[in-house]
Amino acid sequence: MTATANGQRLVVLGSGESGVGAALLAQAKGYDVFVSDAGTLKPSYKEKLQAADIRFEEGQHTLSEILTATEVVKSPGIPEKAPVVQALREKQIPIISEIELAGRYTRAQCICITGTNGKTTTTLLTYHLLKEAGLRVGLAGNVGFSLAEQVIDDQFDYYVVEMSSFQLDDTYDFQPWVSVLLNITPDHLDRYDYSLEKYAQSKLRIMRNQDSQGYFIYNADDETIQRYFQAALRPVRQLPFSLHARPDYHLAGYYTGEERLCVDLEPGYYGKTEEISTSSSPLIGQHNRQNILAAILCARVAGVEAGQIETALATFRNADHRLQPVGEINGARFINDSKATNVEAAWYALDGIREPIVWIAGGTDKGNDYSPLLTLAQSRVKALICLGVDNEKLKAAFGPVLPLVEETQSMQQAVRRAAELAQPGDVVLLSPCCASFDLFKNYEDRGRQFAAAVQELADEQTNEEANE
Repeated sequence: MTATANGQRLVVLGSGESGVGAALLAQAKGYDVFVSDAGTLKPSYKEKLQAADIRFEEGQHTLSEILTATEVVKSPGIPEKAPVVQALREKQIPIISEIELAGRYTRAQCICITGTNGKTTTTLLTYHLLKEAGLRVGLAGNVGFSLAEQVIDDQFDYYVVEMSSFQLDDTYDFQPWVSVLLNITPDHLDRYDYSLEKYAQSKLRIMRNQDSQGYFIYNADDETIQRYFQAALRPVRQLPFSLHARPDYHLAGYYTGEERLCVDLEPGYYGKTEEISTSSSPLIGQHNRQNILAAILCARVAGVEAGQIETALATFRNADHRLQPVGEINGARFINDSKATNVEAAWYALDGIREPIVWIAGGTDKGNDYSPLLTLAQSRVKALICLGVDNEKLKAAFGPVLPLVEETQSMQQAVRRAAELAQPGDVVLLSPCCASFDLFKNYEDRGRQFAAAVQELADEQTNEEANE
């Protein structure tokens, strides 16, 4: 922790949750603060800045003002190639993230979670397990809550922080107590010169400042992590996990059955293993078994007992639009996975459901290669309902391998047709595999429309049965 920063000028680029939080913390610590956003400030954030008497601009970046900064906090969404960032680099003005700033002023233990997929679920579950055990814990980062703003009062003993690679890129001295790396698969490569290695190194920044007092929880089954993590060179206490026992690792956690796992916080010859049941968890799929295992390891490191974990698993509710059950009609379950906007996320959903699937997919294609899904779809999917303005690529990919492929142009139509095709015991799965912008505002809007259409159809059926 550092003392107050009287006389230092901090410029914040971007006025979202993280930017406004950083501005408020910096002002509380004595910085002269200025916020600059090339877009339009949300009214709620504008009110916060005005109430704190923090100067700001919107619709532009005034370089003459920005380049007088002692230090700059940059929104994770602003790329390195942006002219304002290039101008700062030329002047050699330090650029940090909101997380880096917050880390200077908190006494709490930070549990930081990253990965290409699953980080939100793992972050929310870890937070839930600690909170249910009675620990004083805050939730922050990429889940939509500013760590910096919470650090102003610093009321918690722990923070569980979801971190994207973009947030990690601008951390330098920030030191998590526990870092978690779930997986690394190609994503956002346009920000990393289309290099998987550069993207992997960005993810691995999460543990680079950790010492022997810290813990690094990572997925031993992930080939990219294995390739780029130099385990022997790191002093941090390593807690690798796997979906199964492995002779080549001293594992901190692995499954001994479908719903039973083994945990050992001192993996090696003298470890003390304990078994924990995950049978009460509502989460679906193999990828969520990994997420659960990582969250449980975090909870055990924080001192949460096995019995407390088993009890808390049952009351966890995941974020909306991630394999979220939204209803049942004629014995078929309807599951909202609207957040699955890429091929890999859809693969996890299809792989995780054991029942026959009526699959609703489609939207704005982001250059998708559907070939990784073909074998899985052939074995799990009984019908594909395409929901998009242009469904030709989906039809061309899946038409030859599925018994039935149909087109729809509205969510209501897609849900009604899916209900007609589904048998008792089937699952109707919205896992679009595509962006949402052709027919919907965003993936949340798409998911809400799906849930509403399911509810509407269920209500109609209930009314019909009542009138018979």
